[in-house]
Amino acid sequence: MTNYGAKIKHPKLRGEWAELCFMVRAAEHGLQVSKPWGETAHYDFAVEHDGHFVRVQVKSTMFKDRGGYSCSVRGCRGPYEGDPFDFVAAYLILEDLWYIIPAEMIRGQGSIAVYPRLKKSKYARYREAWHLLRRRAGKVGSIEACAEAVVGYAYGAETWVTALRMG
Repeated sequence: MTNYGAKIKHPKLRGEWAELCFMVRAAEHGLQVSKPWGETAHYDFAVEHDGHFVRVQVKSTMFKDRGGYSCSVRGCRGPYEGDPFDFVAAYLILEDLWYIIPAEMIRGQGSIAVYPRLKKSKYARYREAWHLLRRRAGKVGSIEACAEAVVGYAYGAETWVTALRMG
């Protein structure tokens, strides 16, 4: 099998490709995947199963290290703090393998070492653990909003803007 992700040299593009791979694999496991609009969310996806949601941060690696893989699990400003997501989905590109790891297992760390050939490794129980995204999700009761239409003139004589204002 050709691994196309290994051919993507730019790390940002490779990360975007890994996110697409996550969406496909999650759908294959019967999960609904939503991508937050914009770049300000502290997670990459909201994953829903039977009305229950979890927040997932996707990471990927090709970096082999002492018989395993080293995978960065930090943000641009260092290790994640607080409660920004529920799970990390770590993709070992060269193995075509996913690890679905609860956030509390990686919190405060900059990277993790994943050893797919060791059955008793620290993260072995999270290998392809897609069931965790179904079982641990929180239920959303209801979402309510009040909206009114706002019509306005913007950017020259030819443009009118209709928007919804949330209350």
